[in-house]
Formats: sequence, C-alpha cells, structure tokens
Amino acid sequence: MGKPILILASQSPRRRTILSLTRIPFETVSVETPEILDPAFSIEDNVTRLAYEKALAALPLGQGRNTITLAADTVVAKGNQIFEKPSGFDEAFSMLKILQNRSHRVYTGFVLLSAKKTHTECVSTTVEFEPMSDQEIERYILSEEPYDKAGAYGIQDPLLACYVKRIEGCYHNVVGLPLSRVWKALKAF
Repeated sequence: MGKPILILASQSPRRRTILSLTRIPFETVSVETPEILDPAFSIEDNVTRLAYEKALAALPLGQGRNTITLAADTVVAKGNQIFEKPSGFDEAFSMLKILQNRSHRVYTGFVLLSAKKTHTECVSTTVEFEPMSDQEIERYILSEEPYDKAGAYGIQDPLLACYVKRIEGCYHNVVGLPLSRVWKALKAF
C-alpha cells in the first residue's frame, strides 16, 4: 500500500510552518467544525475532543488513500479561565491585561488518525509575561492583530517576544503544535 500520506487538518499557517520542520511531505486541508468548549469536561479533554472532531471531519477528504490525519486545538488558560481567539480589540485587550505579570498555561490537544490507529494527546506549556502598559498592549494588538490566536497573542510575534519572561515546556506548543510530541507519535505510525 506504500507510505501513508500525512494530512494536516488545519487552516493555521503557524501549524503548517511547524509541521514543515519535520521535512515530512504533507497536504493541508481546511475543515470547519464547531469549536465549543464543554464546561463539564477538563481543558485537556476539551482540546483533545475538538482536535478529534477536526480529524474526523477531514477523513472523507483522504478517502480511498492511505492517510494519517493530524489535527490540533489550542487554548490559553489562567486558572479556570479559558482564553480562545478574541472577537475583537476590546476582548484582546482584556485578555492580555489579565495575562500580565503572572503565569498561564497553553494547552494543545492533537490527534493522529489513520485507518488502523488513533493517537490522542494533550500538551501544556507554562508562559509568564513581564508587565505591559496599556499603551504597549494597544500597540501590540494594533500592529500584530492577534485575533486568530488563542489568548490574543502569538509568542513568535516580535513585539510580544520582548515581554516573555519565562517559558516552561515546548515553545512550539505555544505557537500551536507541540512538535516533539507529534514527531514521537508519528514515528509509531
């Protein structure tokens, strides 16, 4: 049957960039699934469930071929407060204000799905920011427009990188895909 084809079920340019670091050829498909967090479940269960739903939605696109589908979902959390993608400037500002001068966690759930095997995992990374003034937060939001990023920030954005005090865990996880864990899981396929 030959080598399986890797399919990334994601619209995220950051996930594409991270996965390309493996030098494994892959195809990208765009899937639309509702990203609704269920408060009855843990953050880890929520992000892995959402990733699984994305992977399932992408399966018909690879039908008839030997494929491995990779999907992921990322959220930022401060305690029990979950920050997804902000709806606009005010929400982004509020999120970044809350995340200042304290640590928070970034959770990414990912799923690898083939005809014979499923791998589901959640990875978390701790991030701590230096304090930012209201003007610095506003400047960041206006220059980077972080509306497509969980927690209203991209750790890789040059302006925000100046305020990252500490990171504990996988850097790529904060960007959107825990590369070392995905790589390890892919080798088992």
